[in-house]
Amino acid sequence: MILEMKVPSPGESITEVEIAAWLVEDGDYVEKDQPIAEVDSDKATLELPAEESGIITLKAEEGDAVAVGAIVCLIDLDGKKPEGITSKEVKEETKVVEKSVTSRTIEKTYASGSASPAAKKILDEKGITAPEITGTGRDGRITKEDAVKAVPSMGTPAGGSRNSERKKMSMLRRKVAQRLVTVKNETAMLTTFNEVDMQPIFELRKQYKEGFKAKHGVGLGFMSFFTLAVVRALKLFPDVNSMLDGDYKIMNDFQDISIAVSGPKGLMVPVIRNAENLTFRGVESEVKRLALRARDGQITVDEMTGGTFTITNGGVFGSMLSTPIINPPQSGILGMHNIVERPVVINGEVVIRPIMYVALSYDHRVIDGRESVGFLVAVKEALENPIEILMDNNIKKALEL
Repeated sequence: MILEMKVPSPGESITEVEIAAWLVEDGDYVEKDQPIAEVDSDKATLELPAEESGIITLKAEEGDAVAVGAIVCLIDLDGKKPEGITSKEVKEETKVVEKSVTSRTIEKTYASGSASPAAKKILDEKGITAPEITGTGRDGRITKEDAVKAVPSMGTPAGGSRNSERKKMSMLRRKVAQRLVTVKNETAMLTTFNEVDMQPIFELRKQYKEGFKAKHGVGLGFMSFFTLAVVRALKLFPDVNSMLDGDYKIMNDFQDISIAVSGPKGLMVPVIRNAENLTFRGVESEVKRLALRARDGQITVDEMTGGTFTITNGGVFGSMLSTPIINPPQSGILGMHNIVERPVVINGEVVIRPIMYVALSYDHRVIDGRESVGFLVAVKEALENPIEILMDNNIKKALEL
């Protein structure tokens, strides 16, 4: 019996996916629920598990765009699991041999690559001979595009590597690129800046982080302070928590905070739901859970859908200052940066303090200057007075110690 495996829908509004990588080969025996492929949608990379056990026949190539509901592979349910060495192991050995032979063949072909008539004409006009360039066509043939890109030699090469690679971006990365350009073109985006004295948070973490981790199993990081400070500021300035929908402005009475995290396939933005109901422990636990799922490629589309405001931390990569790009359809995003000891004036005296620059990018169609500046000042106030503003003057209760 042959089972036709179809592409499942990874989420609402997604009509196609791209085969990012096959984890098995044509003719392999697969077990039920075994991951057989990684597929990219425009929101996430997901694993595709085998629906049943049997011999698999692939019906799409890596890089192919496949419609949701289309047949992606066949599984012969009557296929028997091979005994001893698996068909996959045999194929791995064969691939090594084939790769070696192919490598030598290509190397030989490239040395004597020929140019197409159109390419030869262009090379003649440039005064370049065919052996001077490497063709990208079949069997090393020099194409017209190769000839157009070829540059006459300006001297003897110094002997360093001069290779380049043309690689198609994943569907996820292409969608991110498209969204970023759309934001720049379709929003009235502005950025306002401020600085935060992180000394009070440093002192709190130094005193309580060990006890917090021992009690709750998660670290007391900066994200809980920033998330709770943002939640408070969003309540004070609700326009920052709103978004446009045509001629209407949608106002939210909840705070779903998107957090930008780096995953194996690029930037992921999972959402902390109803952050207004979370404590320091709750925020840190949720951040850790989502970050691990993003890192391991297990994050789902639902976990990245929605969000009313975004926090991104370029400081983990060493960024001093940036203008973060809004995550549509949201109207605002807060950028955190690295913490550097700087001289500042406090009570008329110059002292050294750990300072972080923060940036709020916002859509001026929705948010006016008063709200944007006021929001960022409110975040600064909470971070510089965490015991009073975020902990209600009761540290142990706030940290659940």
